[in-house]
Amino acid sequence: MTPEIQSQKTRALCSLAPVIPVIVIKNAERAAGLAQALVSGGLPVLEITLRSDAALDAIRAMSGVSGGHVGAGTVLTPDDAKRAKDAGATFAVSPGLTDRLIAACENLELPLLPGTATASEVMRAADAGYDMLKFFPAEAIGGAPALKSLAGPLPKIRFCPTGGISTANAGDYLSLPNVVCVGGSWIATDADVSAENWGAIQERAHAAARLSRG
Repeated sequence: MTPEIQSQKTRALCSLAPVIPVIVIKNAERAAGLAQALVSGGLPVLEITLRSDAALDAIRAMSGVSGGHVGAGTVLTPDDAKRAKDAGATFAVSPGLTDRLIAACENLELPLLPGTATASEVMRAADAGYDMLKFFPAEAIGGAPALKSLAGPLPKIRFCPTGGISTANAGDYLSLPNVVCVGGSWIATDADVSAENWGAIQERAHAAARLSRG
């Protein structure tokens, strides 16, 4: 799967809702309930970061939830990509981009949403064939104004910014013409996941799904 086709697929996923929940899950037994709450709330695309021992089991559990599209985040190496796909991930998200990761996702036929932080990194990703990118860590590297400034010289590139995004600033990003969606962790808090407070999570998901895009 070429980077061009990968970006077509990740752009289609990013277009399904204005927010992709970015999830660190510590107990896979809660994964299916969490996924059901998020999907029922109108957020069908879920990023499970590979930052916990439960991540791969959580991806397996969430992959069985009807209507959901489950991907793996913090994919750093070809081995990460393979383990994620074997667990049922239908896409991968990385904080950056390497030649080895490009080759691995091509061979695995796993759509990759690669991370970029500078114009040079965006240009390199575009040169490899990607035009749907993650902008990370968004707030730390200038926020919505920085991302807006990339639209002029790089008009064909679209982004999913993540990192420091919340209900307070999500609208600033979503109003930009080069933003398809945002990624955020505010919808499924650790406290609510631990308490299995699916109602509160579904309510926040519903509010996030109603955010308008420019």
